[in-house]
Amino acid sequence: MSLLLVFLQAGTDPVTGLLQQLGVGDGLARVLGPAITFVVAFLLVYLVGRLVVIPVVDRLLATRGLSEHGKKPLRKILGVVLVFVAVAAAFGAAGYGNFLTAFATIGAAATLAVGFAMQDVIANFVAGVFIFADRPFRIGDWIQWQDHEGVVEDISFRVTRVRTFDNELLTVPNSQLTDNVIKNPVAKDTLRMKFLFGIGYDDDIGRATEVIVEEAERNADILDEPAPSVRVTELGDSYVGLQSRFWIRNPNRSDFIKTRGDYVTAVKERFDAEGIEIPFPQRDLSGQVEMVSPDSVRAD
Repeated sequence: MSLLLVFLQAGTDPVTGLLQQLGVGDGLARVLGPAITFVVAFLLVYLVGRLVVIPVVDRLLATRGLSEHGKKPLRKILGVVLVFVAVAAAFGAAGYGNFLTAFATIGAAATLAVGFAMQDVIANFVAGVFIFADRPFRIGDWIQWQDHEGVVEDISFRVTRVRTFDNELLTVPNSQLTDNVIKNPVAKDTLRMKFLFGIGYDDDIGRATEVIVEEAERNADILDEPAPSVRVTELGDSYVGLQSRFWIRNPNRSDFIKTRGDYVTAVKERFDAEGIEIPFPQRDLSGQVEMVSPDSVRAD
């Protein structure tokens, strides 16, 4: 302890003092001492972080129910922060205070310049972090935003790749997805669907409603609870609109298309069998048609 106090009073770090005691030249000892201190301090802080801090953060992420896909990029960020902290602590322990101050100043200036030049990249990166943390959608989900829709194929920190149903690949900046309303029809276990059936004004609304509900109940892919329902929602020029509402389980787009197609086909066939008309749009044209003689046309 007394030897350590002597070193500190002399302004020499313990490793440099120890090297001097072992017969290493004063100049060489003053170079090697801080370098060894730097390496030891770096390894100590880094190992403590790897063995203590990262497991604690993993447990915190697990309590939030974050999947392994979401944990992986956050671990990478934490690893970069840990290296930076270890380097900063090692600089301080080695007595490189002036160098560390200069390094921090240069780093701050560089960060400011890069920040202005890469605003969009940084915005997309931050948006990617929020996507991983909030999980508005996952890989394999069918999402809709603005005039686009498709299945999510990949999520990175800068972009999200979405495969449309025409087999086109959309590379979407993450900021566009976090700044707009995203519809995720498959986020829950069930999905309510709607379809508008049009019948003629002379047809029996009650009987048409019964047919629509019966065909929904016969379809194995449509849930009995909540029960299918039908409401009159439109009075068009040539039809009465009956909107059917029904629920399906474990929705995805392929199931959605198939279930709706089978259901609508079944209702159409029942309407035909029951004599219920599905009218088509009609237009009444009135007015006078002016007859032009061939002689006047030739004269022109």
